[in-house]
Amino acid sequence: MIGLTKRFATMTAVDDLNLTIPAGSFFALLGPSGCGKTTTLRMVAGLEDPTGGSILVGEREITQLRPYQRPVNTVFQSYALFPHLDIFENVAFGLRRRGVKDVKKQVEDMLELVELTSMARRKPGQLSGGQQQRVAVARALINQPDVLLLDEPLGALDLKLRRQMQIELKRIQTEVGITFVHVTHDQEEAMTMADTVAVMNQGRIEQMGSPVDIYESPRTAFVANFLGQSNLFPGAVVSREGDVVVVKAHDQHFSIPSVRVATSGSSVVVGVRPEKVTIRRANGGSPEGMNSLAGVVTDASFTGMSTQYLVRTAWGQELQVFAQNLSAEEPIRLGDDVLLAWETAHSFGLDGSEDLTAGVDKELLDLGVHTVDESASVGG
Repeated sequence: MIGLTKRFATMTAVDDLNLTIPAGSFFALLGPSGCGKTTTLRMVAGLEDPTGGSILVGEREITQLRPYQRPVNTVFQSYALFPHLDIFENVAFGLRRRGVKDVKKQVEDMLELVELTSMARRKPGQLSGGQQQRVAVARALINQPDVLLLDEPLGALDLKLRRQMQIELKRIQTEVGITFVHVTHDQEEAMTMADTVAVMNQGRIEQMGSPVDIYESPRTAFVANFLGQSNLFPGAVVSREGDVVVVKAHDQHFSIPSVRVATSGSSVVVGVRPEKVTIRRANGGSPEGMNSLAGVVTDASFTGMSTQYLVRTAWGQELQVFAQNLSAEEPIRLGDDVLLAWETAHSFGLDGSEDLTAGVDKELLDLGVHTVDESASVGG
């Protein structure tokens, strides 16, 4: 995609998008509702005309081609199966429409790929949601597209089935080797399935990379907050020595690896993921060589595998800590004075002009959960 743009009256849904998707990869376009991801997918599919820019599949420009002329197929959230046809005929539909007479072998191969051979003569209404989803994928793949577009394909499934289908879709993509472009607002879904994730916000790509890279090293507050959760607070650079940037925030010093700082300016936002932070009683002393700060526990939620804490700092911000339940010691309780600590390598730094609430679930803000320092003077 080169300079791809889509405007609706006064609103720009997709804003000068330049995006290269590796052939044969599982690519996820991730973002909240209204960010432009589905509009982008529809333009690739030919269901929406771009205002500007071009779309190429390989070296072939397809911007002006009709949907049926494009080497792409789409799987929608609704599946759009024909209820009066059995599964075999649903999968065979595209071949028969193109005039292919002997479809038996191709359909059987596709049903085997999606593990539905025994369901061939059932109607869609006799299948579960996950099975219907696999039929929709088989029907799209049998036409051998260069690109398979998936528009929120797992949105209608319950949590357990959705997780099973994430594994299934990744297995299918690996077996067929076709480029999958998956649009979703579900962060876990994108990270579980995709080789490359592009985080989209207000019609633009905020950050693109492997799931590990963009989770561990977010470059903007939106990515840090939208992809998982983050503790963020602003500070000022004290020194840049070698591989480490030292930032002073609320009269304390924090070290960040220079490669994980997304700005060369003097104003830096310190960030750390909740699961990277350890929590201990304050009488234990500060661990050497780690970033640390003191606080008071204001909330503790036991979730089985972990306990999620809210800890109020001396400056009034509540930080999140996700602690695995590994210790047999007496648990930390509400009102306890604690010390939070994390490895320097787990810190990241963002530009100090960032809006620290970007990407935060507004319901959390309304509930008063402040994992970002809203008292700071930060711009958009």
